[in-house]
Amino acid sequence: MALKGLDIFKLSPKKNCKECGCPTCMAFSMKVAQGAIDVSACPYFAPEALAKLSAATEPPMKTIKVGAGDAEMTLGGETVLFRHEKTFVSKTRYASAVCDCMDAAAVDARLADIAKVDYERIGERMFVEMIYVNHSSEAVSDYVEIVKKAAATGRVLVLGCTDVELAKAALAVCKDSKPILNGADASNYEAMNAVATEAGVVLGVSGANLSEIHDTVEKLEGLGNKNLVIDVTGENVKDTFANAVQVRKAALKDGDRTFGYPSIVNTAKIAMGDSHKQAALLSLFTMKYGSIVIAENISYAEALPLYGLRQNLFTDPQKPMKVEPGIYPLNGADENSICLTTVDFALTYFLVSGELERSGVPVNLIISDAGGLSVLTSWAAGKFSAGTIAKFFEEAKIEEKVKSRKLVIPGKVAVLKGEIEAKLPNWEVIIAPNEAVQLVKFMKDFA
Repeated sequence: MALKGLDIFKLSPKKNCKECGCPTCMAFSMKVAQGAIDVSACPYFAPEALAKLSAATEPPMKTIKVGAGDAEMTLGGETVLFRHEKTFVSKTRYASAVCDCMDAAAVDARLADIAKVDYERIGERMFVEMIYVNHSSEAVSDYVEIVKKAAATGRVLVLGCTDVELAKAALAVCKDSKPILNGADASNYEAMNAVATEAGVVLGVSGANLSEIHDTVEKLEGLGNKNLVIDVTGENVKDTFANAVQVRKAALKDGDRTFGYPSIVNTAKIAMGDSHKQAALLSLFTMKYGSIVIAENISYAEALPLYGLRQNLFTDPQKPMKVEPGIYPLNGADENSICLTTVDFALTYFLVSGELERSGVPVNLIISDAGGLSVLTSWAAGKFSAGTIAKFFEEAKIEEKVKSRKLVIPGKVAVLKGEIEAKLPNWEVIIAPNEAVQLVKFMKDFA
């Protein structure tokens, strides 16, 4: 149950001070209850009261950090089941799998495929952040050698290994990169806990069913380990989906902190080599509720829609997605190519740039800062006007970078033509069609 301001006030030091960021302890307590300030901001709370309040006010799902240095990432910390309730905290991370059941050539080919998925979309790097290194009973290759190769890529590793001695050997070559040891179950949790604790890494917990997983997590917590993730993968899609939803719901809605850990979903196991099924499952468990989703392999073609879905899901809906203002040469455009300008709203950019690329006509797409709003909205708000366009052209030194003096503007703001020509007297302003889909014919006819 969430603490109320009065509950926190009862434990407060009852001082009238400004060090806490507000004039009275009651005001401070109300801010803590609302999540506006952390209880540790008050220097006068007794250590025991601070520990009690910190535990009571922490998110129902623990925040777990994996990886080291620039590769460090955060999992969990979620407080709601649905994005419309509140922005999600930690985005889903994707892993491609390698296995000691593969020969050396196949492992090298898979690692090479992983490196191919690496691009930028709306200011965010899209790449396969993790590698799942699985130990199989049908091993034909040296597991530790595969771990070394995977670690050399700089990705965060998830070690799928229930063999205690082999897990020790694998961690000996990669523990400094802070991987996840996904190897604890009801039969070996004590030994695996000792291995993970000694190496200082996150321990993954799995089981035959949710009841077994719950009991194992309780026992691990009893041993003092709360640096955990839960592998919710079942025997089939139905069981896996039910597990993922029930674990998340139990933690967030029912207050069961034993299930309050990030989750792993291994779609490679349940897709059984069907690439189309895997693509659907990757999307499904991005939404419901994989903290780490493992695939057999993520191709570049699969990554494009998948990472777009993730970016839409884990972006604050109150903050529009924007592309960086600047000049985007399309279809081999050079300084002599015609220019077209539009706003920095990501959806507008992708629609317009996609149609321009389809036209095949070389064009310099000039994106100015319009606050991440659509064409008509930014125009109505005064953020996409003759003045703002002229100002951007001056600040970005557009006339020094391109020799063409033909500028195509969105058809929906045709009213700006005269004003832009007055602000940019050296330019010929051309009005584009109202809809992006009409740009292909327009550009071909114009060329």
